[in-house]
Amino acid sequence: MADQLIRATAADGGIRAVGVITTKSVQVAKDRHNLSYVATAALGRAMSSGLLLASSMKQEGSRVNIKIKGNGPLGGILVDAGMDGTVRGYVANPSVELPPNAMGKLDVGKAVGNEGFLYVIKDVGYGYPYSSTVELVSGEVGEDIASYLVNSEQTASALLVGVFVGKDGVTASGGMLLQVLPKASHDEDLIATLEERVGQLKGFTPLLRQGKGLTDIFNDLLGDFGLHIFPEVQMVRFDCSCSFDRMLGALKMLGVDELEDMIVTDGGAEATCHFCNEVYHASPDHLREVIDNIKAQ
Repeated sequence: MADQLIRATAADGGIRAVGVITTKSVQVAKDRHNLSYVATAALGRAMSSGLLLASSMKQEGSRVNIKIKGNGPLGGILVDAGMDGTVRGYVANPSVELPPNAMGKLDVGKAVGNEGFLYVIKDVGYGYPYSSTVELVSGEVGEDIASYLVNSEQTASALLVGVFVGKDGVTASGGMLLQVLPKASHDEDLIATLEERVGQLKGFTPLLRQGKGLTDIFNDLLGDFGLHIFPEVQMVRFDCSCSFDRMLGALKMLGVDELEDMIVTDGGAEATCHFCNEVYHASPDHLREVIDNIKAQ
């Protein structure tokens, strides 16, 4: 099934629902960064979360950055997701591996750590980006993002994100965000029923592995609440905006003396993009062009 995102409403617009499949995108991230199993799960959850948060943005070019810095050995996670369905990200220590937790699952919480902070920055395409910081509650990513939504956006939310990764790679990844909007916030029966149904789920990826699509999952949860699934299906993909020209532009900040030393000492320059692990090589001729541009300016 292709990576995709769909949106829906229910309860006469009182419930907002967004679902995303990120299986192929997370596999790309795993391959590019040579991620361990637990690092794949942690980054994949954050990538799905970023896309779910970005789905409510309106302005073209809007993006969400999620930074998770916990006290676990993973060292930190950074994800950049756009309302256009593009996402990229990396972890500080991609080779970290841990034994399964008590439930036999990948121990993302221990890898990330339950002490630290979650930073969310929303760039709406104009003006100053909106930023918010909350403390981590578990390091499991999904619970931490849900805590952010409740504490920073004052929106009752249920967030399920998951990644199933084994010896054959990533076979299921995605997530779902359910939000009770103000017009339904006082309907205690509706909220109780929704909480009960979400609580009965044993995760999101088991549903995907059963062969269910996003519309199937929404129908099971909200079909009797006047569910309306919007017809537009947004395609999702791992995509990085880095380029050779951008790398050369960044080299300008080093200054003429440093660039000339790199030509003599190193015979050129090499730069690696943190987000996608793409390696760019600049020859001495490229560096001389950068030097000429600096002097011309």
